[in-house]
Amino acid sequence: MKFVFDLDGTICFKGKPLSKQMINALEVLVDRGHEIIFASARPIRDLLPILPPQMHHFPMVGGNGAFVVTKGLNISTVHFDSSTADDIIKIIKTFEADYLVDSAWDYAYSGNYEHPIRRNLDPDQRARNVRLEDLNEIVKVVILRSTDVQKMLIELRELPIVTYLHESEDIIDISPKDVNKWTGLQMMGIAPLDFIAFGNDANDVPMFRQAMRSICIGNHPELMLFTSEQVISDEEQVINKIIEVMEELMCSTNAER
Repeated sequence: MKFVFDLDGTICFKGKPLSKQMINALEVLVDRGHEIIFASARPIRDLLPILPPQMHHFPMVGGNGAFVVTKGLNISTVHFDSSTADDIIKIIKTFEADYLVDSAWDYAYSGNYEHPIRRNLDPDQRARNVRLEDLNEIVKVVILRSTDVQKMLIELRELPIVTYLHESEDIIDISPKDVNKWTGLQMMGIAPLDFIAFGNDANDVPMFRQAMRSICIGNHPELMLFTSEQVISDEEQVINKIIEVMEELMCSTNAER
């Protein structure tokens, strides 16, 4: 069975790498013949540092579907067309926004150094922080602060893009139109009902709608509408749920023999 895991708030917490206990649980999944796919809002550059090296070759969806990695860290990207990118930049300037803008690898960051996003940004210094104008293509945008979030959202939603407002962090995630975690999984050849999904936020809704089983970590109101099972936001409880699902699958397989 394929297991698709969101990362932050699902199997890792407070921006820290996967714990030893979580890594052990995931390795048991692999040892039992299951496949693991990571699906995160993070670009691949910032996804790698929270994973152990032995999992860097696992399939990954990053940037809410804008980045897809299959084997050997070969990264496929979907970027904004030039007109839409220009419109986003104009809105950023109009609302004097602080931002993190990602290209396929490098990025432009204008926010406060103490912002939680900055603390998780390229900790291994794998990329370059360049001027926004020097990015040759824009794959993903995160708005960290602006003079008026609600008015900015209204203008952004006039564009052919996908936006997620993370109210707990007061940030706006922006991806190209028709790009989400499910479209990223489809690019890997994943079919509906062919996987079990774990997630915790609105950006997990598209893949939850297609999953055979969908397990919500916490109680995000929008995600709960598409959730078959729920676990409180506690690492030990999440690990227990992973093991429980794995054992249920094993029992089901044995019963069919």
